[in-house]
Amino acid sequence: MNQLLLSCLLVAASCGMAQADVRTEQSAVTPAIKNPERHAGFLERIKQDNDIGILFLGDSITDFWPGRGPATWREFASCKPANFGISGDRTEHLLWRITNGELEGIHPKVVVIMIGTNNIGGNPADRPEWAAAGVKKIVETVRAKLPEAKILLLGVFPRGDKKDPHYEQIKEINRIISKLGDGAKVHYLDIGKVFLDANGEIPLDVMPDRLHPSAKGYELWYGAMQPTLDRMMKN
Repeated sequence: MNQLLLSCLLVAASCGMAQADVRTEQSAVTPAIKNPERHAGFLERIKQDNDIGILFLGDSITDFWPGRGPATWREFASCKPANFGISGDRTEHLLWRITNGELEGIHPKVVVIMIGTNNIGGNPADRPEWAAAGVKKIVETVRAKLPEAKILLLGVFPRGDKKDPHYEQIKEINRIISKLGDGAKVHYLDIGKVFLDANGEIPLDVMPDRLHPSAKGYELWYGAMQPTLDRMMKN
């Protein structure tokens, strides 16, 4: 990406962030620029090597995997993974990225999507159904741009404690997006329970801030997802 274009994107991002506190039903489904530098890096990654077998799309929970859970991330090596997660992304930010080049010129066999927690984490005006609509539009966009790829749609992971309003909001998001799985091209998988103890709480050794996985948390994610991912990669 040339410097002039990147500069324009930075200005656009700044203008967009100025409106970030205004949330409506359309916010989650309207593409919005946030991290043009990271986006440019992903486009350069595709330019340098577009041989991707598994594409991961998401926010910080996905973004941090190679750094916080390197042992389990290395397990994907033979499948030629690419991690296109960006910390802080909401559905609208991922939508902007995948409609502006991040799905161009690649042919992954499986696309793993886990997004939505930031759509309820920052503004009290947000609603779970808005976040779910954003996830739905992402799935539809990936299907349109990568028709041969299979999608592994993960339920949004639990966060906070049982008294946290996010706890129930995430359940509602997942209830809605679970209907997006068709058993053929789109597979829905909710592995949230693996992060919880017998009392339904998140242990601090699994998610120290009850949001982002530790190395142990990523091990749990890998173990719970891998059987399904293996089947999708083989079929």
